[in-house]
Amino acid sequence: MKRAIVLLVLLSSMAGLQAQTLKFGLKAGANFANLEGNNVEGSTYTSFHFGALMEVKVFENLSLQPELVYSSQGTKVDEAAFDDINYNYITVPVLAKFYLTKNKLSFEAGPQFSFLVNENVPDQFEGETFDFGLAGGLGYNITDHFLLQARYVAGLTEANKNAEVKNRTIQLSLGYRF
Repeated sequence: MKRAIVLLVLLSSMAGLQAQTLKFGLKAGANFANLEGNNVEGSTYTSFHFGALMEVKVFENLSLQPELVYSSQGTKVDEAAFDDINYNYITVPVLAKFYLTKNKLSFEAGPQFSFLVNENVPDQFEGETFDFGLAGGLGYNITDHFLLQARYVAGLTEANKNAEVKNRTIQLSLGYRF
């Protein structure tokens, strides 16, 4: 009987520890994107993103936060002869979160892997199937469940097969953690 009680106490402790070190959530928000480079003269393309996140507490002030996000990016073309350039990606940012205040304000940075799922572009702007970038920004936990994020993502690889351009995106997000 004592062993069963000890086992129950240990399992309860582990469940409580896991609840404090692993959190899941959903997020959505606005993208303000542009393509930077040769052969493209455009302005900010406003679109959206949505997806899921997981936060794994490593130390008291450090967490890892991988995400899986659908993100619509591109550029608004200023010429009447062309449509806007729109690339839709499944993005996988893997961010280190450094908490600047206890579990509230964090600096987030890390790599982002993006996989093109579809595009709405003129023929000469066919997108590359993979885009690698770096992401950085700030996060703020409003409550234990609601969060805000502001992030800048700079693509490091060419986003287009026929032009030397790279993705640049500002993301503003609202999220809910379980």
